[in-house]
Amino acid sequence: MQASTLAAVSTPNSTPARHRWSLDEVLALYDLPLMDLIWRAQAVHRENFDPNAIQRSTLLSVKTGGCSEDCGYCSQSARYQTDTERERLMPIDEVVAAARAAKNKGASRFCMGAAWKGPKDNDLDKVLEMVREVKALGMQTCVTLGMLKEGQAEKLRDAGLDYYNHNLDTDKEFYGQVIRTHTHDDRLDTLEQVRDAGINVCSGGIIGMGESRKNRAALIVQLANLPKAPESVPINNLVPIPGTPMADNARLDPFEFVRTIAAARITMPGSWVRLSAGRQQMSDELQALCFLAGANSMFYGDRLLTTDNPDVDRDDALFARLGVKAV
Repeated sequence: MQASTLAAVSTPNSTPARHRWSLDEVLALYDLPLMDLIWRAQAVHRENFDPNAIQRSTLLSVKTGGCSEDCGYCSQSARYQTDTERERLMPIDEVVAAARAAKNKGASRFCMGAAWKGPKDNDLDKVLEMVREVKALGMQTCVTLGMLKEGQAEKLRDAGLDYYNHNLDTDKEFYGQVIRTHTHDDRLDTLEQVRDAGINVCSGGIIGMGESRKNRAALIVQLANLPKAPESVPINNLVPIPGTPMADNARLDPFEFVRTIAAARITMPGSWVRLSAGRQQMSDELQALCFLAGANSMFYGDRLLTTDNPDVDRDDALFARLGVKAV
C-alpha cells in the first residue's frame, strides 16, 4: 500500500477499516520533499478540520516536583538537581481561580498536571474535586497524573473528565534510553484503562531527545496504530533543562519538527495535533509553518508545568496576523 493512503482502507463485504501504518510508510512520508509533505498534510487537515481554527488549552502544574521517576528530560524528577522546587498539591480554590482566568483569556480546555508516578487514592479524591469544579466553569478538562491503578480511570470519568494525558514520549526501541523506572508497556496499560473507561485519550511524544528519524517515525506509528488513535496528540520539542541528563542536547532541526507534525496529521487525520513544549523557542514563522502542516491545537498561557511558554499577548498577535480563530 502506498504511503499516500490517508485514513482508511476497505475490505470486501465490510465497512471501511482504519489503515494500520507501517514504519516504512511513515518513513516514506518523512523522506518526501518538505513542500510535498506539507501539501499532503494540509489536504488531510482540510478534509477533517477548519484550517483556520486553533484549539487553545491551558496547562497548570497542580503538584510540582519530587517525582520518583527518572525521565531524562524532566526537571521534576527527585533524582536530578534542578531549579524546580517540590510543592504540595495546590488548594482547590487556587486551581479553580487559575482555570477561570484561563477561560477569560480564551482557553477552552484546562489541563492539570501532577508530578507523580501515579496518584494515591486520597490525592486522587482531591483531583476529582478539581475536575468537577473546572467542569462547572464550562471548560473541557484534562489531567496528567502518571500511571493509573485499576478503578481510577472510572472515578475520573464519573467526575466528568474529558481527556487524560499520558504521552508515550518516544518509541519503544528508544524508550529505555529516556526512562528506566517504568516501561513503554506500562504507559500503554494506562492508555488502555483510560480508553476502556470511555475517557478521551491525549497522548503524543517528545522529539529532540537524541532519537533517530526512525525512532520518531516509529512513535507516530505506535500512536496511529493504537486501537483508536488519540483524540489529542501533543508534539513536544525538547526544552533542555539544566540539571537533567538531556541538558546539553542539541536543538532539533526545525524542519524535522515540522515533518513530525505533518506525519502526525496524515496518519491521525481526525486527531487534534498540538504544539506543546518548546513553543517559546519557536519563531512566529515556524509556528505558522506547523499550522500549515496540520497542527491545530496549542498550549496557551505563559507557563507549561515548569517551562516557559509564549505569553498571551504574543499569541493573540500571532492569531491576528495569521487570520486564525480560537476554538
